Amino acid sequence: MTTTSPADDIRHGLGTLTPAERKVAHVLLAAYPSAGLETVATVADRAAVSAPTVLRFVGRLGYKGFPDFQAALRRELGARNASPLVLYEAAEPTSRTSSADGLLKRSTALFGDALAQTLGEIPPHDLQTAVTLLADRKRRIVLAGGRFTHLIARYLGLHLMQLRDDVHLLSDRDVERTATLAAINRRDVVVIFDYRRYENDKLTIARLTQENGGKVIVFTDTWLSPATPHAAVVLSSRGDAPSPYDSLVPTLAVVETLVAGVVSCLADRAHRRMKHGEETARRIDLV
Repeated sequence: MTTTSPADDIRHGLGTLTPAERKVAHVLLAAYPSAGLETVATVADRAAVSAPTVLRFVGRLGYKGFPDFQAALRRELGARNASPLVLYEAAEPTSRTSSADGLLKRSTALFGDALAQTLGEIPPHDLQTAVTLLADRKRRIVLAGGRFTHLIARYLGLHLMQLRDDVHLLSDRDVERTATLAAINRRDVVVIFDYRRYENDKLTIARLTQENGGKVIVFTDTWLSPATPHAAVVLSSRGDAPSPYDSLVPTLAVVETLVAGVVSCLADRAHRRMKHGEETARRIDLV
């Protein structure tokens, strides 16, 4: 089961911080989590603030001191790299031998809480920014998923294709993949799905997009993908599940919420696009 991470604490506390403390927050998030494992003096120097400001910052987040904050980071590092096998071996034996009735009750509680927390913790501004980017018809959309999340990336892509032009799934074929990424520019929005255990190419794709002036939207978990510092928008989801595999149920809910926002933003243009798509599908006997 996931818990609140230091990154969550930082992001959700931004609105309550002083200007100096926000500098500390930005330094920590820009190189998360490694920056938080530096000394207080190093963090203060990078943020151009005093050491007491750093200490006040972690205290405002609810930590007893900087060692307590760093201990939370180290626990998170272990969780970020946990495989399904590790999670299975760490689980209570009773969680693997539930009756059907017990499993249904446990799943109801886990999924219900994870979904409520995920949607409740997404800043409305971040969601609106993502909607605006995806509804901008002057921009090309490129979606990239991972081992399991390519399914969610494709799901979002297929919806967007029915609402607007110039939506593409990043190919897994080397030549096509290279050509798409080599052409990334300021008019591109790259949507990345990256969950633990994180994939190195997602960090590279995000960095490349940012370097070429494009915008990055990252869907990730509560521990945050390494691609996060390069993103214009980060949409994180809880992964609580009754099995050793992190759940994508909350992620799917975020995707469908985002689609609803794009439909609303495009309004009549979305309707015309959907109508034209239906007519075309009918002509080629797909419906």
